[in-house]
Amino acid sequence: MGIIYAELRLSNFGKQELEEISVNAVVDTGAMELVVPEHVAIQLQLTDLKTREVLLADGTRKTVRFAGPIKVEMQGRDCVTAAIVMGDQVLLSAIPMKTMDVIVHPRTQQLVPNPDSPNIPVSIAK
Repeated sequence: MGIIYAELRLSNFGKQELEEISVNAVVDTGAMELVVPEHVAIQLQLTDLKTREVLLADGTRKTVRFAGPIKVEMQGRDCVTAAIVMGDQVLLSAIPMKTMDVIVHPRTQQLVPNPDSPNIPVSIAK
């Protein structure tokens, strides 16, 4: 399996007069929170919410900014969330993917709307 990328549009949900930006994000189903680099957080004028501690892949912990509200859009699906501010690339993670009801297609290794709900995202509320 290679690295999977997804074209996203990001905007500040609280400041809709700001222009949205398009990014090519790395898809990581093992990560929980959306990650954006500092320059994206500045461009979107995200508001700092709290600091968070993140556990990195190498086992180290790092204190980072958590900012929002950020709207994520792709393939007719969207969600509003907050993001960890760090690194140099946008990382699309499990929570926004689940909220938008998108999956990694096992054969094509592309991010696609859930085939069980192709027209509208479905959430489970039992």
